[in-house]
Amino acid sequence: MRRAAPPWCSLAILAASASAQQTPLATEEVVSGLYTPVWVGSAPGDDASRLFVLSHYGRMRLIDNGALHPTPFLDVTQLIIWDGNEQGLLGIVFHPDYAQNRFFYVTYVDLNGDWVLARYLRDPNDPNRADPNSAVILLTIDHPFVWHHGGWMEFGPDGYLYVTTGDGGGVGDPINAGQRGDTLLGKILRLDVDGGFPYAIPPTNPFVNDPLVLDEIWALGLRNPWRGDLDDLTGDIWLGDVGQDTWEEVDFAPAGAGGLNFGWRIMEGTHCYDPPNCSSTGLTLPIHDYRHGGAPFRCSVTGGMVYRGRAMAELHGRFFFGDYCSGGIWSTLTDGATTVAFADHTDDFAATMGPNRQIIGFGQDADGEIYVCDLTDGTVNRVVPGGLRLRVPHLQGGAAATLSVSGGTAAALLGVLYSLTGLGSTPVPQANLTLRLDQPGLLAQATTDAAGAFDFAVSVPGGAAGRTVWFQAAQFGKASNVVVEEVE
Repeated sequence: MRRAAPPWCSLAILAASASAQQTPLATEEVVSGLYTPVWVGSAPGDDASRLFVLSHYGRMRLIDNGALHPTPFLDVTQLIIWDGNEQGLLGIVFHPDYAQNRFFYVTYVDLNGDWVLARYLRDPNDPNRADPNSAVILLTIDHPFVWHHGGWMEFGPDGYLYVTTGDGGGVGDPINAGQRGDTLLGKILRLDVDGGFPYAIPPTNPFVNDPLVLDEIWALGLRNPWRGDLDDLTGDIWLGDVGQDTWEEVDFAPAGAGGLNFGWRIMEGTHCYDPPNCSSTGLTLPIHDYRHGGAPFRCSVTGGMVYRGRAMAELHGRFFFGDYCSGGIWSTLTDGATTVAFADHTDDFAATMGPNRQIIGFGQDADGEIYVCDLTDGTVNRVVPGGLRLRVPHLQGGAAATLSVSGGTAAALLGVLYSLTGLGSTPVPQANLTLRLDQPGLLAQATTDAAGAFDFAVSVPGGAAGRTVWFQAAQFGKASNVVVEEVE
């Protein structure tokens, strides 16, 4: 990047105690008025302006540049049973080669109350519609009770489909499905949907040589893993598993770690459940659990997403999750056994989404930015930086670009810095700041307008193509988010 002259270097342009502080967050409403939005995501090959949103009651809608398409992408309301709570349309995932083969997969509860995994095709002539006649049922699981269907699924870097199932419902898992190997209930399944019909068993599944455990099973001991994420970068799996009476839990499985037993119904969270005096030997305990109750009342964890976006590089690797009843939202890293650098974002989200939130789902766009679904008012909300905010467009070598800063102090000196080496910690005590950049250089400086904003026009050298650049804006005592961008 072209570096500006440094006349203000003595003024300390950025962040002192900022690196030790929690990154402020906010949300922007994308769409509203939806009925039961529970998942948001993008299809391979689409850009971040196209989003799909899943409604629990049976429809999948397309959001294009912030506008809802009037016609659903998919409508399975006639195929499902919907009790207004835990049945209905559960999950969706696009095949990694969706742009070529048009395959996507859904899980739902059918009219018999059973759990179903089905494959659909996008309409060959309309990228905004699925072909409703293309459905192929790949797996049906008899469901003995009304609740606990799981339904999260995602493709791993190995090309296999990972999908969760609930324990079948009933108080306390009365059929002990979570611990039994002869049922697919209460499990993570791992399926090779490309290797056979309706699917093949991956030969590296952990129980393929165990006659007492079904071959599809990747992990067991789950109650109702409603939402989670398979980290695109690491292959690690994060799940929010809804508890019974007292404890909610976040489970973590390192990439490639098959055969784990997450403990239900022996344990609820890190606490014995049935039997009341138990042993945790051989079980994989959650990295985090929290108790029901409190004010506001907590009751049901909603597993979320690992952040891998452009706009807040300092948050990379953090798993965001929430609570359905209280509206609490948190994020964390992990060392594989417990939480690390746990952060509470509840107040930040309440400031922009309102105090009466029901966090029912999360999602992610093509840029890796995170979205939150609020059941209370049917909104989909994008998580964005709070406070001083830097926006950087996608950059092309040899082209001009405009970087925008907002949320600053009015009529005050502002700088935009960059790093070619990544995140770091660069104290600037004169400005009461610590930059989150390693070896920062000054890109541009200006005085903000009356609203505390400014747009910077920059020239991107042609030789920058293929380079990764980190950007941060700062004023005295204020540092923005860090934007990471790979120059095209």
